[in-house]
Amino acid sequence: MERIAIVGAGPVGLVLALRLAQLGMPSTVLEAEADISEELRASTFHPPTLDMLDGLGVGAALIAQGLVTPTWQIRRHEDGARAVFDLSVLKGDTAHPYRLQAEQWKLSRLLLAKLAADHAGTVEIRFNARVESVSQDEDAVTLTGTGFEPLRVPFVAGCDGARSVVRRAMGLDFPGDTYPETTILATTSFDFSAVFEGLSNVNYIWTRHPAFSGTFSLLRVPGKWRASLYPAQGESVEEALAPAAIERKLQAIHPKGTPYEVLDLRPYRIHQRIVRSYNKGRLTLAGDAAHLNSPSGGMGMNGGIHDAMELAATFAAILRGEGDLALLDRYTRRRRPVAEREIIAQADRNRARMRETDPERRAALLAELQRTAEDPVKCREHLLRSSMITGLRAAAAVT
Repeated sequence: MERIAIVGAGPVGLVLALRLAQLGMPSTVLEAEADISEELRASTFHPPTLDMLDGLGVGAALIAQGLVTPTWQIRRHEDGARAVFDLSVLKGDTAHPYRLQAEQWKLSRLLLAKLAADHAGTVEIRFNARVESVSQDEDAVTLTGTGFEPLRVPFVAGCDGARSVVRRAMGLDFPGDTYPETTILATTSFDFSAVFEGLSNVNYIWTRHPAFSGTFSLLRVPGKWRASLYPAQGESVEEALAPAAIERKLQAIHPKGTPYEVLDLRPYRIHQRIVRSYNKGRLTLAGDAAHLNSPSGGMGMNGGIHDAMELAATFAAILRGEGDLALLDRYTRRRRPVAEREIIAQADRNRARMRETDPERRAALLAELQRTAEDPVKCREHLLRSSMITGLRAAAAVT
């Protein structure tokens, strides 16, 4: 059987390769970099994603390397008032009624190991293989570049991120917006849970402290806390990145007196963008190559993994003769609306809520969130959506 080409060896591309292999479909994964990136990226895995990873045979190993997180919260910095969402209400909807906090590179390493151990002959992974040209005709797709011989394959999956070469070959625009603020992700070894009562592993926090522009977040991964910081009013990104400014912001979160140990620092801009179609002929897109969203809510990587699982099933059906190329249109019909309505729009609402600065409006929002968290029916409905289960169920019903 001919190999499918997957461009990009992030978690989305590797999940696609592993699922295809389980379905008996060989693939070649082309990655421009020399190794898996361990940069500061996603760190939250939602319940249905963990269900999928169990099916891939890597769920338990990832859980062992992460932090099981049964609650998450929206909190007010000044007095600790908070709305706490308990995912145990989803125990009838998922085998994993919690979030898992683990760096995405840990999943990528586990996927590589699983592929090497169980599917070495089925999946070929080439690092330092940069795709530069993608062209298709009626029968196949040709890829050329550096670090690999030209390939002619029946299908290509672009899992190659925001600057996707596959998307450019499809001639697709990437419409949307770039948010005005820059997020600064700082990782520290300091244990914030020791000084804040009732802190969860995932916390979105309103603050009135002048060191910030209204909000910050604290997310825990094994042995570390990630603080998402924002420049203060009138502070440039360059000024906010200065060591003294980072220290000032961390001390504003908690004035511990002695300097914070900052392990990693990464500034990034936030986008909301989506292509009009995830497929064109024999070319397809998944993950950040197809859609970008605010990280508020931790849905980007998870949505990409969900794309990969759906795309693997679609490719398998076509190659087994159960349908023709029109099944790729169904892939777009199932996944694009979920990204647009359930991921991008929901993340945008999350961001807008946390950017609220009016104290009275914040109080009203917090009271509403507390009522939702305390009502079992409303809480379950909210968590089904924020945990991405609602979107997956809606997609599965699309024919």
